[in-house]
Amino acid sequence: MTRAYLGLGGNIGDVRATLAAALRRLEESGARVAARSADYETPPWGKLDQPAYVNACVAIDTALSADELLATVLKIEQEFGRRRTEKWGPRTVDIDILTYGDETIDRPGLVVPHPYMLERAFVVVPLAEIAPDLVVKGERVGDVSARVEREGIRRLAD
Repeated sequence: MTRAYLGLGGNIGDVRATLAAALRRLEESGARVAARSADYETPPWGKLDQPAYVNACVAIDTALSADELLATVLKIEQEFGRRRTEKWGPRTVDIDILTYGDETIDRPGLVVPHPYMLERAFVVVPLAEIAPDLVVKGERVGDVSARVEREGIRRLAD
């Protein structure tokens, strides 16, 4: 089994329900959710003229290879209506592989650790909730979270 961390988010429809259903589908595909952050409302990033997002992070244990995990999350995104029509545009669900064990992968379609994860508060804030001691690119996630700009980020009640 490999421990992987995923970032999830969306801003179309009932996002919290969609994230929960996407995680159920992930478990049906052979991954076990070991930890889940709270949901966070976060401002849009990249393209600002769209609704706020709901973001969360999960730790999973999986026997899927990194490529199989990628294929699985892309399939789940499609099942829940994700259409890749606009970079950084609105979406029903987005699932990013943040880390996959201790592996470093850099090939078209899959870069792990996620190249921008430590720059994005909507990733590091929920990730630090479940894995503050995780070291990515030589930095402890909890330390990155402590210094990241959190304006507009709000933890949502369960």
